Amino acid sequence: MRYSLLAALLALVSCSQKPTTLEDFPTRPVTLPAGQVIKVETMMSSVDLMRGMMFRTSLAPDRGMLFVYPMPDRHKHWMYQTLIPLDMIWMDANHYIVEMAENTQPCKTPASNCEQYGGKELSNFVLELNGGLARKYGLQLGQRIQW
Repeated sequence: MRYSLLAALLALVSCSQKPTTLEDFPTRPVTLPAGQVIKVETMMSSVDLMRGMMFRTSLAPDRGMLFVYPMPDRHKHWMYQTLIPLDMIWMDANHYIVEMAENTQPCKTPASNCEQYGGKELSNFVLELNGGLARKYGLQLGQRIQW
């Protein structure tokens, strides 16, 4: 009986739906100050926070990634193994923009030589968008992003 339950559980787990395309990942809406809505993947686990946008070859204009850190800190980001230019927007606990790095380029050097961005201000969140969208949407320090 015990082995039957184990076999049934393993079969159920192996048949569960796994994301196969970027559209299959769960997203949440984030509203920018001028009203544009971006669908973001939310990164909260330590593995997700480290991996971020690594190895992605594209990002739809209405998509992004929101990094949610467990504690406010001076969170630095880099572009190691990131293949597309990104805008990085740091926010405080109340979702106000405290720092930005626009159109950061992929790092094509060894990790030890990759430039680090941000980390000058305390933040709880970092929003990553396609490079150039922060300027296109008029994002500025002090503005509030809502979710």
